[in-house]
Amino acid sequence: MAQTSTYTERLAGLPKPDRQLLKSMAAVALLALLIGILAGVATALVRGGMLNVGMATGYRFLTVHGVGIFFYWLFVTQTALLLGLAACEHGTGLAWRRLAWIAFALMLAGLGLSMVGSVAGTPLLYNGSPELVRDNPGDLLLFNLGYSFLGLGLMVLPASAIVTLLRPRWQGQQAKLSAVGFALFTWAGFLVVTGFAALYTFVPGVLWALGAGPFPDSHGTRWHIVFHNMHYLPLMATVILWYVLMQVLTGVKSVFGERFSKIVFSMYLVFVPPTSLYHMFLEPDLPKVVQVVGSMLSLFVSVPTLTAFLIIVASLEVHARAHGGRGLFGWIKLLPWRHPAMSAVGVAVLSMALGLVFAFVLIQGQLAPLLSDTFFVPGYFHFFTLGTVSMTLLAALSVVLPAIGGRALWRPDLLRWMPWLALLGLLVFGAAGITAGYLGVPRRVMDVSYQQQAPALWQTLMVFVAMGGSLMAAALLAFAAGVAASLLPKRQRGASVGSLGVTWGGTVVQVGTKAWVGPVSILVIVVAMYVFSAVGFELMQALPVSASGGGGH
Repeated sequence: MAQTSTYTERLAGLPKPDRQLLKSMAAVALLALLIGILAGVATALVRGGMLNVGMATGYRFLTVHGVGIFFYWLFVTQTALLLGLAACEHGTGLAWRRLAWIAFALMLAGLGLSMVGSVAGTPLLYNGSPELVRDNPGDLLLFNLGYSFLGLGLMVLPASAIVTLLRPRWQGQQAKLSAVGFALFTWAGFLVVTGFAALYTFVPGVLWALGAGPFPDSHGTRWHIVFHNMHYLPLMATVILWYVLMQVLTGVKSVFGERFSKIVFSMYLVFVPPTSLYHMFLEPDLPKVVQVVGSMLSLFVSVPTLTAFLIIVASLEVHARAHGGRGLFGWIKLLPWRHPAMSAVGVAVLSMALGLVFAFVLIQGQLAPLLSDTFFVPGYFHFFTLGTVSMTLLAALSVVLPAIGGRALWRPDLLRWMPWLALLGLLVFGAAGITAGYLGVPRRVMDVSYQQQAPALWQTLMVFVAMGGSLMAAALLAFAAGVAASLLPKRQRGASVGSLGVTWGGTVVQVGTKAWVGPVSILVIVVAMYVFSAVGFELMQALPVSASGGGGH
């Protein structure tokens, strides 16, 4: 199929077995999202004192929430979109399709085992610490087997995408990878590394539970490694999807050229791996020099994401101004906001800015021991997991699923408001959670009243966490359900993206066209980082008791 065709045309033209695989993976990913959201709402209601259950049940809710969202929703969706976009690069279909199906079957089996392991026996939280079941290793077996199957699937499945991307070069049909193709290749490589890290972390627990290996004393350090990969890989995927979605929705490509885009995507290989040190700031025996180096390295972790953000925003702004946009922000109204995907990306960008501000606060060596075991962590982290990554993944599915299934996106006029409603709930949840963290509210305690000995404000903040969490969950469920409707049997041809968007790709950009919003946004983020860091130092020092613990994130 000609490279001049659109992404939606290439998706619709994929072989039927490829489209069936992508639909199956999307269905499982959305199921994991549903399970994770429901468990998350239950957890928030327990924390807010609105749902009275036993302590173990509350921790099971929290375990299912973390496992369903952080591991299976984020990574099954990523692999599905990776395969779909790789197949679209040349429109010739997937290579090694059978291997991809086997890898998907492993991930599906992992989901089942992880869910059973999460609700049976001791609740392990999503990091599956073996310390919690030292006297009962059988409670760890199914849980770790699930993660191990997921890790194996993550190692195997990207091979299909990699061969699909490289096959045209091997056949002499392509001289070099496109910017998107290079980004997909990098993404696939990181998925393989993450899968290996998962096996490295959780297989020792399986062997111990089976009596075939020693107790995994180094689980904490191994967890830091896999968590770091699973933390930042979705952000890389998010940036790649923004890059593609802006082409789909507006026809705009980078004004900086493909070579510069490849350099930016390569930055993830340079800046992300060394920054895992900051996850170890809670280790009591961590040398001071490592804390200092970790803090310095952590300053660079956002470099590739912010650079890619600048490329995308500047490219959109230049083309919009050439199309008639005026004023500092007037060009933004020319974007295709009628499409739910554009609304979701808009929310994702705002959420990323807020997440980066508070992530900067947390990665500082002096603040991390004070904040990492408080509700500050879930308060800020949901700006990434829900507001940025999940919204972007749903935005991508809202384009991909109608194209491969041929069924129109359900009520786009309604769905486009759901990301903004979710953002409203997220702002309430995040503001209450971050404030609670600054005031010392612990993050892994279901009842923060401590038999009425804790400050009354703690419980009040948890009520707002429950209210905000319920609102953002309801909006996210509605958005996901509307997207999932495209998986139903076809009744009409899928809605054309162009009918809801704009096309600026052919617009001639005048030399000297300025783009200010991206740099101004970065300046605002940097200023906010320093302001909230100062606030953090002042508030945490004012607490009567400060404590640090182990276990990281």
